[in-house]
Amino acid sequence: MEEIILVDKNDNEIGFEEKLTAHQNGGKLHRAFSIFVFNLRGEMLLQKRAKRKYHSGLLWTNTCCSHPRAGELLIDACHRRLKEEMGFDCDLKEKFSFVYKVDFKDGISENEFDHVFVGKFNGAPAPDKKEVADWKWIDFEEFKKDIKENPEKYTYWLKVSLDKVLKYT
Repeated sequence: MEEIILVDKNDNEIGFEEKLTAHQNGGKLHRAFSIFVFNLRGEMLLQKRAKRKYHSGLLWTNTCCSHPRAGELLIDACHRRLKEEMGFDCDLKEKFSFVYKVDFKDGISENEFDHVFVGKFNGAPAPDKKEVADWKWIDFEEFKKDIKENPEKYTYWLKVSLDKVLKYT
């Protein structure tokens, strides 16, 4: 059973809860992170979430996102999940944070205090097929055009954080 960190509106820890339970019945506010990785050409690394994910399966999203576990430092969680999901690690810098809430089908909700990290990497990832259905490097102009024309192909949190992320590239 994986416990994640519940927080108040200022990101102060207020407790812990089993991950799936924290996402049910309206969702409790919890700490999360989103990682955006870029290469030397300025392209962003996207992943397509695996079909088996409990929400947003087969949607394109940022390089990696997850939650720190109870007792785990945020930056340690970022490096752990980047290696687990995408098969590589790189230097990461926190750029900003934001809170968002969205309800999905079947009573699942995201209610997250999301810390956004940016990194650089120039290789080919080796993603875990249980976590990632596909991946690609994408040019910003192509990406902005596609997200405008096909917003249903992308995760909610990617769409709401993208403008701020672009300021840090």
